Amino acid sequence: MMCTWRFIAALFLLLTCAARASEIEPPPVPLASTYQQGVALEDYWVSEKLDGVRAYWNGHAFLSRNGNVYRAPDWFMARLPGIHLDGELWMGRQRFAELSGAVRKQVPVDAEWRRIRFYVFDLPGAGPFYERYEQLQALVGHADSPYLKLVQQKPTSSHSALMADLDRVIAEGGEGLMLKRWESPYEAGRSDDLLKVKAFDDAEAVVVEHIAGKGRLQGMMGALKVELPNGRRFRIGTGFSDEIRAHPPAPGTRITFKHFGLTATGLPRFASFLRVRDDEPPEP
Repeated sequence: MMCTWRFIAALFLLLTCAARASEIEPPPVPLASTYQQGVALEDYWVSEKLDGVRAYWNGHAFLSRNGNVYRAPDWFMARLPGIHLDGELWMGRQRFAELSGAVRKQVPVDAEWRRIRFYVFDLPGAGPFYERYEQLQALVGHADSPYLKLVQQKPTSSHSALMADLDRVIAEGGEGLMLKRWESPYEAGRSDDLLKVKAFDDAEAVVVEHIAGKGRLQGMMGALKVELPNGRRFRIGTGFSDEIRAHPPAPGTRITFKHFGLTATGLPRFASFLRVRDDEPPEP
């Protein structure tokens, strides 16, 4: 009998460890490419691009793209469905820094999380997107959670109509648009099934060095030397507030910058700082 109980205890421990390990596996999420005029827009639905934090709900926890856990309060998660959902934690337009600070805390602050909503835009699983979206509509419609919302999708007819939508969203303080191929499967990785539509290009880089300021910027940071994923380095000297110049992101920090295409040498043209990209929760 003692051996049997030891076996059961060992099996329970093994299953528990396996479950915990599965929680920290990076979720296999689709990633967006960039929209270019000429795409067959009749194959896509359009939605607003939320300036939030990508979050994968695995039925009992929110995971980042790297598999780290966002420590949401129990009451926030209590009435969410026990199935996998792909979406964004969002606090509203132009509030990314506030949102990022809230969701990265190891001890969640209730007052901050009450201003956050989980906006879902896909349902991991089989079938084309239009079928998954119908299921999402029913799921969110019947959910008993005020914190679960649905990203609204609609058809788009032409490039000019898409650009008009983009202008409207930006004028209202939004970031851009997303295009989703309505017949696409749910597949991990970057593809043309998901496209981001913005007034400018954006990319990420890692801070390498602070370049001292001159003149009015004496005693502050004048520019950042950054490194792209391909190893190339360049300087970003615009887009910073005086507060950021006085307290610049440390070397090793990942930032997002905007630019307008590439130069003849392949470097970002007119690069300008956007924000520190600190949406990953710290590893425990």
